[in-house]
Amino acid sequence: MKLFTEVAKYRQMMWAICMLPALLFGQNNLTVPVQVGAQIAGAYLPLLHGKRVAVVANQTSVLDSTHLVDFLVSEKVNLVKVFAPEHGFRGTASAGEVIKDGKDVKTGLPIVSLYGKNKKPSAEMLANVDVVLFDLQDVGARFYTYISTLNYVMEACAENGKKIIVLDRPNPNGYYVDGPVLKEEFKSFVGMNPVPVVHGMTIGEYAKMIKGEGWINESEKCNLDVVRCQGWTHSRQYELPIAPSPNLPNDIAIALYPSLCFFEGTTVSVGRGTDKPFQIIGAPYFKDGEFNFTPKANEGAKHPKYEGVKCNGFDLSDFAVNYISGLGNLYLYWLVDAYNISPDQDAFFTNFFDKLAGTDQLRKDIINGLSPDEIRDSWQDDLDAFHKIRSKYLLYADYK
Repeated sequence: MKLFTEVAKYRQMMWAICMLPALLFGQNNLTVPVQVGAQIAGAYLPLLHGKRVAVVANQTSVLDSTHLVDFLVSEKVNLVKVFAPEHGFRGTASAGEVIKDGKDVKTGLPIVSLYGKNKKPSAEMLANVDVVLFDLQDVGARFYTYISTLNYVMEACAENGKKIIVLDRPNPNGYYVDGPVLKEEFKSFVGMNPVPVVHGMTIGEYAKMIKGEGWINESEKCNLDVVRCQGWTHSRQYELPIAPSPNLPNDIAIALYPSLCFFEGTTVSVGRGTDKPFQIIGAPYFKDGEFNFTPKANEGAKHPKYEGVKCNGFDLSDFAVNYISGLGNLYLYWLVDAYNISPDQDAFFTNFFDKLAGTDQLRKDIINGLSPDEIRDSWQDDLDAFHKIRSKYLLYADYK
């Protein structure tokens, strides 16, 4: 498999050259600390005074070392409930696992699931709420469901006359835009809006786009505020202090995730059920491979693909560090090569693949033998159009 290519080396070098002026002249000044929206308390606490407040939060919703919920309680904010996204309030549930309603042990606050049957808050759920505070760490990929939760929460707030405040956080993959733009007929919870796989926006910028482009019912009634980060730009790579979900445990997995998540719709494992999810790929039928692993059930994967079966494959950790981080586009060679070596190509793609891709064209292009560069070139017109839309909603200096 073409895991190490001169193309990747060249693109990594060019990215470094492009970033050099920012590094030299302070546009990407790494000595300036990044402050997330939750840390800018003076921008949102006055808006919560005398209001009944709900939060959409998980384990990433912290300011310094204090959880947002605990901070709000200490500030005497009238918190009435917590809405929990995929993976739950404490972030330990498997991908796709139904999240149950419950109660936070520490504060006694009711926890309402926004994953499973009730992905969108109902009018009843919002009846005793005046303001919804949204604070989740996103990773900048369309199929990462926190932005779908954002979409539904914004729509519910617009329909029910509730204010929503998004506490922004940096996007660790915010330095590029790439991938096919979602087509309407492939809309699902892993892709709700016509954006590329890698959209290059923070969750606050994305919220502004949802409202501005009218992607929710009654968007004109959406009372939205975004509390901006400080000290971050799109050309500044950002290391997450807390894993955003169980299967993205580190910066390597986060960098590889946009390119590897396509495999979730194939017969190839991305290492769920191991200690290196989204850092390795493999399958029992791989003939070559410098690495092998056997998926087992764990906290982040109750029933992983090929559970208990030895898989041959590749550890991509070093490749991610040396080539993918900062590359600035999706890396499709693994996907194309995996299809080409599959002993049963008719079964290689599952029904989930087109939902992840947001189109059936990527699957068809791979089947028809197009090269990764030819596939990526076919996205360019749609990406150019998206860049024009995206530019209207940016809150931070762009990477270009």
